[in-house]
Amino acid sequence: MQSKQSNKVFVFLLAAVGLLLVPLFAQQFGNGPVRIIDLALLYVLLALGLNIVVGYAGLLDLGYVAFYA
Repeated sequence: MQSKQSNKVFVFLLAAVGLLLVPLFAQQFGNGPVRIIDLALLYVLLALGLNIVVGYAGLLDLGYVAFYA
């Protein structure tokens, strides 16, 4: 059981380091890929926020999305 938990932590840390390094590699190709990654991650954050609100609270609250618009 403990090795399963430590495996999840290792995968999480590896993904975090990978996400930190992605913009550095994309910057070599110019400004376009960095902007695309930026917009994609912004929409991921909006989707995660909606998932948390609907999943945990059971509400459909689109107030924070309205501030984005």
